[in-house]
Amino acid sequence: MIEIAALREYCDTLLGVAEQPDYCPNGLQVECERPVRRLMTGVTACQALVDAAVAWEADALLVHHGYFWKGEAAPLVGIKGRRVRTLICAGVSLFAYHLPLDVHPELGNNRGLGDRLGVAEPQPVPGGDGLLWRGRMPTPHDGEALCRLIAVALGREPLHIAGHARPIKTIVWCTGGAQGRIEQAALAGADAFISGEISEQTTHQARELGVDYFAAGHHATERYGVQALGAHLAERFALTHRYVEIANPA
Repeated sequence: MIEIAALREYCDTLLGVAEQPDYCPNGLQVECERPVRRLMTGVTACQALVDAAVAWEADALLVHHGYFWKGEAAPLVGIKGRRVRTLICAGVSLFAYHLPLDVHPELGNNRGLGDRLGVAEPQPVPGGDGLLWRGRMPTPHDGEALCRLIAVALGREPLHIAGHARPIKTIVWCTGGAQGRIEQAALAGADAFISGEISEQTTHQARELGVDYFAAGHHATERYGVQALGAHLAERFALTHRYVEIANPA
């Protein structure tokens, strides 16, 4: 068991929230009173996940995608109002960690994706902001073979844009909506760049940069940080932890 304030302080410090600029408030977003014994984690604090937390009698819900994004309307009405009202009425606190959970070297989404794909020597690209990671394939793959590997590892067929015919040795990746970093990936020596989403221009960039691009799913690439953090908190504070997967093809 741990009090809400203590859990907030521990997670904020562990993830370096104060040092990471972001598009949303990281940490405790909805505060209720009871201490945490039962912790649920999930990717996005949608109504289905909130309802699952209430049904399981969770004391807190910890997600990667929470609320109160930059540029978002402030009033707690409509969908956001229903979600927050459900949490407060059930006494479930909400924690959300976005970029701090992407960049963390041990518990983060990027580290988790690299481990899931079996990438050797995964680490942030030197001189960057910690969001772009690089590693190597223990055995070089062609584009189709890497596509199959990603599909098996993530349980989702990625969209593959072929940019060259050479063996893929160096992988660069950034989870979520990071397709705009493909030029940075090329400069970092990528034979292949993996992210979550694709934009219209990404196809042309991949071909012209000579980089194979894989859009592996925003949700699918960002499932690992909350699970790792939840497991860590459960072990450290003797909590009961459950991760809930809410299917999302995006």
